[in-house]
Amino acid sequence: MLKQRVITALILLPLMLGMLFYASDVFWALFSGLIALLALWEYTRMSGFSGEQNHRYLGFTALFGVVAYAGNWVLPPIVWLAVLLFWLVAMPLWLIKKWKLQANWKAYSVGWILMVPFWFALVTLRPSTEAATSLLAVMGLVWIADIAAYFCGKAFGKRKLAPAISPGKSWEGAIGGALCVAVYLTLVMNAGWLAFDTSWIGTICIGLILTVVSVGGDLLESWLKRSAGIKDSSNLLPGHGGVFDRVDSLIAVLSVYAAMTVLFA
Repeated sequence: MLKQRVITALILLPLMLGMLFYASDVFWALFSGLIALLALWEYTRMSGFSGEQNHRYLGFTALFGVVAYAGNWVLPPIVWLAVLLFWLVAMPLWLIKKWKLQANWKAYSVGWILMVPFWFALVTLRPSTEAATSLLAVMGLVWIADIAAYFCGKAFGKRKLAPAISPGKSWEGAIGGALCVAVYLTLVMNAGWLAFDTSWIGTICIGLILTVVSVGGDLLESWLKRSAGIKDSSNLLPGHGGVFDRVDSLIAVLSVYAAMTVLFA
């Protein structure tokens, strides 16, 4: 398992960085769309979509993405506000109430509010290769929070964060992750890698919000899998599970970050 994880990571990381820093705008949009569609396909497995429902849903979503990119469409502020409310209000309620999805209009809507803004965020936050560093800095926040939470949880974790959803997560790990994110953001802010210009306090507050959202995105995907009775979103990535497993926190963080950029910048 470890060997598979390492091999897959050694393939995916250079691919991701290469596309981020060197791909043309069109190829980056296509690459981002592929990630979002694969995660959406895995989401449909958790929601119990039939084969016919799945084909129509994914086909319509892909067509929308092509038309949106060709027409230079952007999501209006009201949609970004809905995205923000979903992640800051609906997502915590979902985890508390432990709602379950069925293959109906609610599942269609949730899938779109998860993946469509995620794709728009990837495209709009990286309009050219010059913006790759600032997007990578935000992605790095997710990875720092996740890695730091894991090791802090192993070392100090006693109080479970959400035992019914993800027994391995602890409050100590989450707090340790947030502290490491604060240090990380201080460093990247001083290096000039962030796209937003605010005070140190403002930067740390934004980082705290995004860290909480990152944990929430991870927990939401864990709950979707648990309620569907599956361990991994798919087996597309040997040793790592599925695409949704790898980008669950990124979906949440980039969507919220893009929404904040549109609404408050």
